[in-house]
Amino acid sequence: MNIRIATDHDREDIKRIYSSAFPKGEREIVTKLAVELLSEKTIPKTISLIAEVDDVVVGHIAFSPVRIDDSDHCRAYILAPLAVQADCQRRRIGSMLIEYGLRQLSVAEINIVFVYGDPKYYGRFGFDAETARNYIAPCELQYPFGWQAVVLKECSGRGAPSTITCVRSLCDPELW
Repeated sequence: MNIRIATDHDREDIKRIYSSAFPKGEREIVTKLAVELLSEKTIPKTISLIAEVDDVVVGHIAFSPVRIDDSDHCRAYILAPLAVQADCQRRRIGSMLIEYGLRQLSVAEINIVFVYGDPKYYGRFGFDAETARNYIAPCELQYPFGWQAVVLKECSGRGAPSTITCVRSLCDPELW
């Protein structure tokens, strides 16, 4: 398997992956998010990765920067979205995308990474709700137990809750 940076040329493959991986009620909004993140200009930049098997794109993940209110010294990202083509799931492709992305963020000295998803799945990578407890998600959460974080590098922070601000593409309340 090869993991590489996604480009605008991967748009159709990304659409295909999300369409196959998500149920009808979710696929349109998550596909839209994945594609929009490819071209959204962020500082620091969004990391969009593709997994290829035999030169076929089978997986995608994005990590976009978030701002933690009242904390200029703590650098953070959010993992969203992630998908693996339906017929390629259960082969650790999603896991390898997450691990690769977290290593890249660690090398870049990012302090914390957030995710909103299944605790059983993301817990395997060190994400947990307790770490995210003092960080308020950018939108009201339908499933609050899914708001999680993993610390890659300690940063001194306030004890009081801080609000997270995401990039424009992630600010749609339907995603939360």
